[in-house]
Amino acid sequence: MADLRQVPWRDPEATWTWDGLIAAARKWPDDVIITNEGLGGATAAQAARAVESLQPAEVHIVVVGRDLWRTLPSMWQESVRSRSLWSFEEFLKAIEEGRHDAFWNHTANRMLLRWGDLVPPERRHIITMPPPGAPETVLWERFAGVVGIGDGVCEIGEQHANPSLGAPEIELLRRLNHALGDRYPHRMPYRRGVLRHLVNPVLKNSKNDMKFSIGANRTQWILDLTEERIKELRDYPCHIVGDLDELRPADMREGVSFDELTEKQVMETALETIIGLLGYAEELHGQIEKSRGDMLTRLKKRVRHRLPIGRA
Repeated sequence: MADLRQVPWRDPEATWTWDGLIAAARKWPDDVIITNEGLGGATAAQAARAVESLQPAEVHIVVVGRDLWRTLPSMWQESVRSRSLWSFEEFLKAIEEGRHDAFWNHTANRMLLRWGDLVPPERRHIITMPPPGAPETVLWERFAGVVGIGDGVCEIGEQHANPSLGAPEIELLRRLNHALGDRYPHRMPYRRGVLRHLVNPVLKNSKNDMKFSIGANRTQWILDLTEERIKELRDYPCHIVGDLDELRPADMREGVSFDELTEKQVMETALETIIGLLGYAEELHGQIEKSRGDMLTRLKKRVRHRLPIGRA
């Protein structure tokens, strides 16, 4: 994805290319699914190159859409997890004022129109995200139906959600991004360092009980945008899986505003995070010691097995 889009944050040590991916796909005798949310950021020319490179395969475009009330906080938080520095208010204001057009690249409408125009209408599919409280398998069932995965082919195990961080936890990460300066300038080293050793094992397991939301002052803005998006999709020739009405927010209850977040709450979260890091370090140390012990045992057995048996 990063190679196809030629993004400036691509890790210079990365070896995979789009052409390499296509070469591997051509060797596969059956259907191939290529998926990455970053593909939404491709330009029209990059999307055209991607679809053309897959010829003469029968290319389908599958997009998942969800309501903006959930999308906006999720996209901002994901941007912070990817090294961004801006606050939630700065993020929202930039979108309102048209200064962050790239946000729309990762929404169903922009993705479907940019990529869908490259294939016939019967090969364009939009799957709507079920509302909160729906059975966990609904989204999978919709996707499986589109790509032709029959019942019983895949074993549906325990569902693992991608938990959102709470307001003080994500604010702590945002401030850390500022403090990192020019360290971790590329995405993969950042993910290997910060996500692997801080976000995933520690921050995701913190309290995260102080949820945040867009705010009542932007409720009507969200509702107006929603109706525009639904009308655009109804008018676009494509296969709709689910119901476009599900793009309307089902629950617009408010969470904490970042204006209400105190320095004390951020400091308490920072201290809890340090404690969590100490526990994580102890756990890693135990795993290393166990690995060393297991390796030493295997080596001793191998040496015993190869030593010649002495004569009496």
